[in-house]
Order: sequence, then C-alpha cells, then structure tokens
Amino acid sequence: MLDTATRRRRAALFVFMLVSGVGMASWVARTPAVRDTLGVSTGGMGVVLFGLSTGSMAGVLLSGPLVRRYGGRAVMWAGAAVLTAGLAVVAGGAAGSLAGGVFVGLALFGSGLGLAEVAVNIEGAAVERRIGRPVLPVLHGCFSLGTVVGALLGLALTAARFPVGAHLLAVAGLTAAATVWAVRAVPAGTGREAAPEPDAEPKDRLAALRVWRDGRLVLIGVIVLVMAFTEGAANDWLPLLMVDGHGVSATAGSLTYTAFAVAMTAGRFAGGPFLERFGRAAVVRTSAVVAAAGVALVVFSPSPLVAGAAVVLWGLGASLGFPVSISAAGDDPRGAAARVSAVATAGYLAFLVGPPSLGFLADHVGLRPTMGVVLALLVVAALLAPALRPRVRPAPPAGPEAARLLDDGVGRP
Repeated sequence: MLDTATRRRRAALFVFMLVSGVGMASWVARTPAVRDTLGVSTGGMGVVLFGLSTGSMAGVLLSGPLVRRYGGRAVMWAGAAVLTAGLAVVAGGAAGSLAGGVFVGLALFGSGLGLAEVAVNIEGAAVERRIGRPVLPVLHGCFSLGTVVGALLGLALTAARFPVGAHLLAVAGLTAAATVWAVRAVPAGTGREAAPEPDAEPKDRLAALRVWRDGRLVLIGVIVLVMAFTEGAANDWLPLLMVDGHGVSATAGSLTYTAFAVAMTAGRFAGGPFLERFGRAAVVRTSAVVAAAGVALVVFSPSPLVAGAAVVLWGLGASLGFPVSISAAGDDPRGAAARVSAVATAGYLAFLVGPPSLGFLADHVGLRPTMGVVLALLVVAALLAPALRPRVRPAPPAGPEAARLLDDGVGRP
C-alpha cells in the first residue's frame, strides 16, 4: 500500500501533466483562429511555431543538467513559472495581432514546458521504481486528458467566436494556480548529483553524454523520436490539416483534434494491461502499425469523414510509444536519471522541434502529402521495437543503498 507522501507525490505529478496538456491543447485548438488574426500563410505560421520549437529546444537541453545540479523539484518550479508567463504573452500577442508577440510567447511557453516535463519524467520514473507498478503511461495519459479538456474548451470557444487572447489568458491563470499546488507536494532532490570537483577530468563533466554509448539506449532514443514526432505532428498541424487539406470548417478541425486527443488519452490509460500481458516490444510495434494506418487514411482518403475517423487510429497508435520508451530507459536504477533524461530530451526535441519544420515542406506539396514523412518514420519504429524488451539485470543491491537507488535513480557508489 502506498504511503501518504508517495501518493501525494504521484498525484502532484498527474496534476502537473494535466494542466500542461490543457495549456498545449488550448493553443493548438485555436491555431486556425490565430493564423487568421495574424494574417500569415501556412509557411508563415510555421515560422511562428518555431518560437515554440526554439524555446523548447533550449528548455529541454537545459533541463537534464539542471536536474542533476538542483533536483527535479527546483526545475519544475522554474518551468512552471516560464510556461505560465509564455501563455500570457501569447494571449497578448494574439489579442494585438502581433506575430512577433506570439513568437516570443511560444518561445517562453516552450522553454517552460521543456524544462518542466523532462524533470517530471525523471520524477515519474523514480515513483514507478519505488512502487513497482506502471506510472509513466498514466502520467502521460494525464497530459493527454489535459489536451482533451483544452481541446473541448477550444472547440466551444471557437464555435462561440470567443476572443483568443482572453481564452489563453484565462488558461494561464489556471496553470499558475494548479502548478503551484502540484510542485509543493514534490520532494526536493530527485535526480540531483554531487557537483564535480574543480579539477575533475573533462570526461567526468561530460558523464551525461556517456549514456549514449549504450546501443540499446540509442535504439530506444530513435523509437521515442519517431513516436514523439508522430504525436507532435498532430498537435501542431491536425486542425489545419483538416481545414486546408480536407476543406472542413475551423470548428470541425478543432473537433477532429479533440478526437485525436481522446484516442491518445484512452490508449494511455488502457495500455497497462496490454503491456503486462504482451510486453513493451509487441505493444509498441502494434502501436506503430496502427498509427501508420491512421496517418495513411488521413493522407490518402478523399473523404473528410474517413479522414476524421482515422485520426482515432493515429491517436491510439501514438499513445504509448513515448511513455513506454521512458520506462525502458529507466529499467536499471543505476544511472536511471541520466538515461531517462537523455531519452526524454530526445523525445521532447522531436515532439516540439520537428513538426514545425513540416510547414516549409507543406508550402510546396501541401499538408496531406507532407504527412507521408510521419508514415515513413513509423515503419522505422515498428522495426526497432524489440529494443524495448527488458534488459537482463543482475540482482539489485540490498539495504539502504537499494532504497537510495530506487528513490533518486542516480546510482553513484
């Protein structure tokens, strides 16, 4: 049975991911309205989205080193503050029809999201090892549930022609209140390492990079890149894909994204029994095939109804790849924080940085054919899925050392 502190810690992580999903989906659901307000082309919208990409890249790359120095809780505080400020700036930029303001706001939002979510994944992996039960699929399911809530709200406010700026400003206030409550329940110090000695060898200062010498971790990193890219492509482009590629209304585009978010949520909350019965490799291979079928129907079907229904397959297929890869990276408690950080960093870079680049290709061939890139990458993930099988490990240490390893995942002697 879980002790009270661990239960509160797990609940806090769930709430943090929930409100992060609300913030992300609130932006995504209103992208057609923001594009019209700013008066930019699809390629121009891709440039605006690069604000999210550049900020996310900075946040994700900084998060792992900052967690190792200050611990996950401190980085979550910083991320929550920055992403909340970013939403408020995006709201102001949208209200004033300022493309530069939206770009800056997205850069701040992306920075905060990147900082916080890598730290949350390290915290989640530590809780998972501590209680001996899956946590990460449900943790990411909470993010997806947040995207459902945000998408439904965005759908309703789009239909009501509610001002985008006021909508996003209200979401920023909700995010600030919820994240303050959540971070207070997270213990300090998870993932923190001792600072290197001033005369330490350079190779010791680059210890975080040595995890990539593990060939299995490299393959896991490729899988998480593909699955995160698949999810991010839908988050960035699905409403516009349906509006521009299939000629539906803006409200219908938001509704389609809502269906995707619901499918993602269902897949993550329901994935535990399938993982326990069939194992990671079989589940992720099947997930990649299902996602590929959904993307193919969206790209090649001439019917908007078939394409809209196919996003359910896209969402179900993309749902488990990211959290299952994170779990696989953290199999062994020794050095788990560094490996989880590395794989989570790769995943978030793909999730937030890769999809906006599709806008430039879409300017030349259209959004529907551009999604063929996602389809091809999913084939790669299906082929590499065996890398997710659990590694055979020696017997774990006993006594106080075991407790410390399970709690922080650092594994230093």
